[in-house]
Amino acid sequence: MVHILSHSGLLLLRAGVQGLSYAYLTALVFLHISREGKRVSLPRALLTPVPSVPSPRRYMCSLSLFHYSEYLVTAINNPRSLSLDSFLLNHSFEYNLAALSSWVEFTLEKLLFPELKQITWLSTVGLLMVVFGDCLRKAAMLTAGSNFNHIVQNEKSDTHTLVTSGVYGWFRHPSYVGWFYWSIGTQVLLCNPICMVGYALVSWRFFRERVEEEEITLIHFFGEEYLEYKRKVPSGLPFIKGVKVEL
Repeated sequence: MVHILSHSGLLLLRAGVQGLSYAYLTALVFLHISREGKRVSLPRALLTPVPSVPSPRRYMCSLSLFHYSEYLVTAINNPRSLSLDSFLLNHSFEYNLAALSSWVEFTLEKLLFPELKQITWLSTVGLLMVVFGDCLRKAAMLTAGSNFNHIVQNEKSDTHTLVTSGVYGWFRHPSYVGWFYWSIGTQVLLCNPICMVGYALVSWRFFRERVEEEEITLIHFFGEEYLEYKRKVPSGLPFIKGVKVEL
């Protein structure tokens, strides 16, 4: 059977095996959320009013969906680059520290200022930011297709093209815009004022440096074609204009 399958077929098979194992664990934890002896499906959990499904559960559902969909879309778009790293669970030490900080803040404020965690309208705004950000990011990944990679590429492949259609007609970096607002939205969802500000500042600094690094590569790859695109379309991130080009 191995001889019959093409190389790409084997990669997709590997993606399926790895993905199903993680999907199974995800389903066990989040697809059936216990509430007063009842079981609530994940979509219903996300859409049920805040008093029925507390924000930590919504946060965990959103976090799970974000990371699993990163893997799933990579498997669809670019199976050759697929690995367990595609889940982005081990993105960086700073990323894991930020996640831990959000739980520490939520727990302490829940104990000391419980009324702070009962601001329904704010939590709902956070949920909308999370949904918008994740949908925008996945739309960007699907639009870019095999051109999308979690790692900035230093060498241009034969199939690498400049994508300017779809959501790339709105922003030059829609996947970063989506992640930026998703990350802040998770803290608005939890009503975490400290992490809300911290996530915004740290994410902004990270994407400012990332955009500049990536645009240097894109200018090298596409030259005037990218410069013209850069002049017409904004980065999408607040106060981030990208790399400056000396004329």
